Amino acid sequence: MRRTQVIDNSMDGALAVHVERNLSAYLERRRAGMAEMAPSFGSAVESLAAFVLGGGKRIRPTFAWWAWRGAGGAGSGPEAEAVLCAVSALELIQACALVHDDLMDDSAVRRGKPTVHVEFAARHRERGWLGTSERFGAAAAILLGDLALAWADDMYVSADLPPDRRAAALVPWQAMRAEMLAGQYLDVLTQAKGDESAAASLSVARMKTAAYTVERPLHMGAALAGADERVVAALRAFGADIGVAFQLRDDLLGMYGDTDVTGKPAGDDLREGKRTLLMSIGLGRADAAGRSADAALMRSALGNDNLDSATVERTRELLVDLGAVAEVECQIGELTESAMRALGGVDLAEPAGDVLAGLAVSATKRAS
Repeated sequence: MRRTQVIDNSMDGALAVHVERNLSAYLERRRAGMAEMAPSFGSAVESLAAFVLGGGKRIRPTFAWWAWRGAGGAGSGPEAEAVLCAVSALELIQACALVHDDLMDDSAVRRGKPTVHVEFAARHRERGWLGTSERFGAAAAILLGDLALAWADDMYVSADLPPDRRAAALVPWQAMRAEMLAGQYLDVLTQAKGDESAAASLSVARMKTAAYTVERPLHMGAALAGADERVVAALRAFGADIGVAFQLRDDLLGMYGDTDVTGKPAGDDLREGKRTLLMSIGLGRADAAGRSADAALMRSALGNDNLDSATVERTRELLVDLGAVAEVECQIGELTESAMRALGGVDLAEPAGDVLAGLAVSATKRAS
């Protein structure tokens, strides 16, 4: 059962545009201030702004916004503008995560463009500066990622929210930052240990993706609207399951998706040594079936910087043949169904329930 409310589509129908507007205005103010104090750093900040504004689906602000709307928040007006500012700051946390993740994984491409550390290494080489270009690129990426995280806090605090609502939403905000960093650490730890267990891969998915991509943004939006504990719990349960399903879909896209769509080379997860659930299931089934040669081939691909296209293709074939792809698809389906049950059990103002269900399907559906 859904509650009804009068709908103003001015923000609902063009949410990404409004998020972009808030981010652009905020980043320009901060860039101008930095350029005045330190022109050279102002130039570096321009690259961060270009990265933030240069792509992305704005998933996190979207989930937060629709939790706000579902818990009774208005679609327009001064309070809605303040909420929009607060949830737009989620994109700066995302920028921090991506810039640092690309550096840790030594990824060369993001959204079809050079990653931040690669961009600044190239800048160093072009200008003939002292030291090594790789070290300079890494330093720049660390600092700009840190700046994005600091400015995320600043942008959130700058939102003209009622003090009690700001304090309530600060709980998921603070938890989200820590969970995102914990998930990143678990990711690199799993790679370093060579942990192939399903439990380890799911823990990374839960902490690195589900918590800060879906669950906590929903929690944040609901808290901003003053939602009760029952609504918050239902939205968090929905978000936790959809968030993991979203990561599992992303793992499949990383292995089988169109590079023009994903913006990253095929097989990047293999080269980076990612112990995804897909690989965990594939390796486990190969070992159980006594297919030692197949298991050895897949293990040799993990973390191999010089991985060739033939090995990538053979690994893809093996994961299908071993039933790993089908098993991951099954888990995505089960998680999505569980999430939908949690969402259906809570009373939300429309159209938020339908929109959130649609977002869940869009985030987890198979590529056509």
